[in-house]
Amino acid sequence: MATLYTQADKNVRLTWVYITGFLIFVIGVGYVFAGAMGNSNILYGAVIFSIIMSFGSYWWSDKIVLAMSGAKEVTHDNGRELYHMVENLCITAGLPVPKIYIIEDSAPNAFANGRDPKHGVICFTTGILNKLEKIELEGVIAHELSHIGNRDILLSTVIVVLVGFVALLADWFRHWAFWGGRGRDNDRGNQLQIILMVAAVVLSILAPIAAVLIQLAISRKREFLADASGALLTRYPEGLARALEKISSDQKPLESANRATAHLFIVNPFKGKKVSSLFQTHPSVEERIAALRGMDMK
Repeated sequence: MATLYTQADKNVRLTWVYITGFLIFVIGVGYVFAGAMGNSNILYGAVIFSIIMSFGSYWWSDKIVLAMSGAKEVTHDNGRELYHMVENLCITAGLPVPKIYIIEDSAPNAFANGRDPKHGVICFTTGILNKLEKIELEGVIAHELSHIGNRDILLSTVIVVLVGFVALLADWFRHWAFWGGRGRDNDRGNQLQIILMVAAVVLSILAPIAAVLIQLAISRKREFLADASGALLTRYPEGLARALEKISSDQKPLESANRATAHLFIVNPFKGKKVSSLFQTHPSVEERIAALRGMDMK
């Protein structure tokens, strides 16, 4: 039987396997496009542009998401019980107390954000505060604190840069090929060049899709890791398992959510919409509950 520790270790390993594979994939795509276009500077330009575009989301993502959600801050004075629950778990986890926000929405859900533990943010809907028991809410808080402690926002920002890099490079290649490509070069008949051109055409279509799928796979593994880490924090996996059951069984969609922020929430906020498992931002709730209830406390 998997313990809390072995489950967390497994999810860490799988996450890094995905990330390593993603880096190899991105380097391979860049090599093929640069070879086909005969200009390695294209790679440098794409990397710089992707980083600049993602820089703002890394530094200001918490403020942007909170503004989009209409969230209001909770302090020790106006929300003592919730503040103390978060504070106590932070002491156990060795984390600074994040800023706490509430969204006025009856759909139960929550998310964490912030580029590092010092700038952490946890946001709850009024629905989750009203519908969960204390032990269940503690499981949710521990899950979200684990996202902050595990630097998941930093990791997701890096992945966004890589996905943006692949999409941008593919777009540049299609424009380059449309306007004539290397038609004036004397080495057009070079066999390697022809192979690279064919590979680049195929990759320009498939690579952005593959990059997004890898991004989503990494995101799903981080959810499993946050579940296991949260259970380690509370020492009571059943609390989070019950919370996930209640959140997923509530069919009211979260009004303030959108596709740009959906991956942040503890459970997919778009209820009743069937999506292929490959394109899901979260692993299935059934899998997560089974993993939690399959752990022991050794």
